[in-house]
Amino acid sequence: MNDIYIDLIISTIIENYGSEEAFYEDRLGVSPYRWQNWKKGRGNLSPEEMQKIKNLFSDYEWMLLQKVLRQTIIYPEKRMIAVSEFRRMKTKIARQWLNIGLATVEILDTKEENNYGQYLDMGVTIHYGEWGFDDIINFRLPAYIQQQIDNEQVALLDWVNDKLEETYNS
Repeated sequence: MNDIYIDLIISTIIENYGSEEAFYEDRLGVSPYRWQNWKKGRGNLSPEEMQKIKNLFSDYEWMLLQKVLRQTIIYPEKRMIAVSEFRRMKTKIARQWLNIGLATVEILDTKEENNYGQYLDMGVTIHYGEWGFDDIINFRLPAYIQQQIDNEQVALLDWVNDKLEETYNS
């Protein structure tokens, strides 16, 4: 199993679930032993379990993950920064889409309180008008930005331009 692939998946799991355990126990329903074996390349997950892992990412994010993996093969020096590069490119692409008027941005969930704090999900989407073909980049962000936007201290698009990269990558 490619270590960079695993690192990117684990980073996204922690971003969305707070811990690996919460994901593999609650979402996948697999034992810690089976999960560790899969991560080490000594065991397989079922197609359904692998689909749940892939569903952590939008189609566009999955394609971006593949590009980052390829870059780490071509440029081995990028291996140590693959996760941060993936996150940085998500923010850069989303801002570019928005700045040229290609995409829309929306808060997908209002504040969600869990054991790991308060979060909200934001999506940047290019709509093609064809079912299932939209390109989407999702971000899980601290809920305090909702107050900034609700209080009209800053418009959502302005916030994305000024603060997304700093907030998401910190």
